[in-house]
Amino acid sequence: MSESMRGTRLGALSYESDARIAPAERLNISYACSEGHRTVVPFSVEAEEIPFEWSCRCGRLATRPDTEAPEAKPTRHVRTHWDMLLERRTIADLEVLLEERLALLHETRGTQAAALRKSA
Repeated sequence: MSESMRGTRLGALSYESDARIAPAERLNISYACSEGHRTVVPFSVEAEEIPFEWSCRCGRLATRPDTEAPEAKPTRHVRTHWDMLLERRTIADLEVLLEERLALLHETRGTQAAALRKSA
């Protein structure tokens, strides 16, 4: 090792200075909540999307007072089990299936009841 590095911890300290480093350009966006709190959040100038809402320190949603609210995106219908079942079968098919299963259930219970009566 060279004499100039003796006694230093390699990798632990940086000998570079911040003299010629310019911080990234920032855009300060202010948000206000219904309680009257004002929050300023710095965003990069290169940010593609700046949110309209931000969480306030009181837990409420704060909005940007300088812009209008964006149009609400249409909500997607949540498909339930019944909706997916109706995609595969018609009501008539389901009624036939129900009758078959009920007949099987009654038949099974009938044999179980007969076996219980027989053993008693």
